[in-house]
Amino acid sequence: MKRSKANASRPAQRPRIRAMALAAAGLLSAQLAHGASLLVTLANDLEIARPSETVTIPWTEVNRALPGALVQKIAVKDAAGRVLPHQVTNIAPQAKDPQGVGAAYGELIFQHSFAAGEKSASFTVEKIETLAPPFPTKVYARYVPERLDDFAWENDKIGHRTYGPALAAPAPASGGKEVLVTSGLDIWFKRVAYPIVDRWYNKGHDHYHKDQGEGMDLYNVGKSRGAGGVGVWDGKVLHTGANYAEWKVLANGPVRAIFELRYNAWDAGGTQVSEVKRFTVDAGQQLDRIDSTFTYTGPGSLNIAAGLNKTPADKGQQPKHHVDRDTKSKALVQWVEQPGNGDFGTAIVLPAATGYAEDNLNHLIVAPSTPGTPLTYLAGGAWSRAGEITTREQWQAYVANAAARLNSPVRVGLRSQ
Repeated sequence: MKRSKANASRPAQRPRIRAMALAAAGLLSAQLAHGASLLVTLANDLEIARPSETVTIPWTEVNRALPGALVQKIAVKDAAGRVLPHQVTNIAPQAKDPQGVGAAYGELIFQHSFAAGEKSASFTVEKIETLAPPFPTKVYARYVPERLDDFAWENDKIGHRTYGPALAAPAPASGGKEVLVTSGLDIWFKRVAYPIVDRWYNKGHDHYHKDQGEGMDLYNVGKSRGAGGVGVWDGKVLHTGANYAEWKVLANGPVRAIFELRYNAWDAGGTQVSEVKRFTVDAGQQLDRIDSTFTYTGPGSLNIAAGLNKTPADKGQQPKHHVDRDTKSKALVQWVEQPGNGDFGTAIVLPAATGYAEDNLNHLIVAPSTPGTPLTYLAGGAWSRAGEITTREQWQAYVANAAARLNSPVRVGLRSQ
């Protein structure tokens, strides 16, 4: 029997159809594999706005949901599909990654700004085929050999520095070297969001004492605690250490910078006390998180006092000082009104605080410490010329909100999808 032309063509088409079906199946499989993602849900218990809330996810969880995911080829997307700036740290017990699977990474970090009353938000973490773009950095920390051995750090809101052993060393007989012995923390007030540490140091020492549009160094530290330095409080005397001895940068943006400063032991009324301060500097925040770990033997606990300089105003000013002891927020809040160069605030939030004190140089907030256990607090400031916080009342509200946020962290949920 003679086949019709239509029937005669079918056997010839079957291999092609099968090949197309296999190709489609392979493409679908590839799309499904590429589409695998980690769903991140955030739950917020506060009614207040939480701008620039930092979210951290252990990289082990990312790797569990996305095996083999690497920092160079992932994307973090919000619920609308927008790609968000992210960061991956390498602060992890594993120092090696011989199989190239990201085992040495520490945390995936990104940010979300909660509006007032916003209770939840969701995001996805996905593998991508192309390289993730570099995101503009909003945080920065570094050792500054250009100026003896300062250590400086900043985010898009405010800058800081503190001082190393070279500044504390005696001046040579020929003179000409500044000498300052203090473990106090300095502030550089900014009017711009971009990094200024390199720019200001490269301009030379005198330039950053004048506001040329980017901000200025108008804060006075001297031998005080500056804005957030600590000491051991015996009820009458504050026993303080000297300049930092060693530094270590652990992460450096674009969203979060982390570094440590180690202080040699000092005599605290007969007890030798040493300290390691870990600073966590997040984009969008006026206050940094500081975790101070003290080492000492003998007493089971010592009272640690974090301080704000009583006379921090710029030279030549006749300021009005306001200091509030916010017992509800466990905070010490300062606002300084100056006739020139703008007003500014400083603050410390110390959740473990048990009281307040003062000495000749400092307003103090006090909390007990345990050897080897970090004592956590927030410290920082704001400047009216930056245009965001311009009054004492606004600064008080900001600090109270920061305390509430510290005490009520956002809850993170993770699910593969």
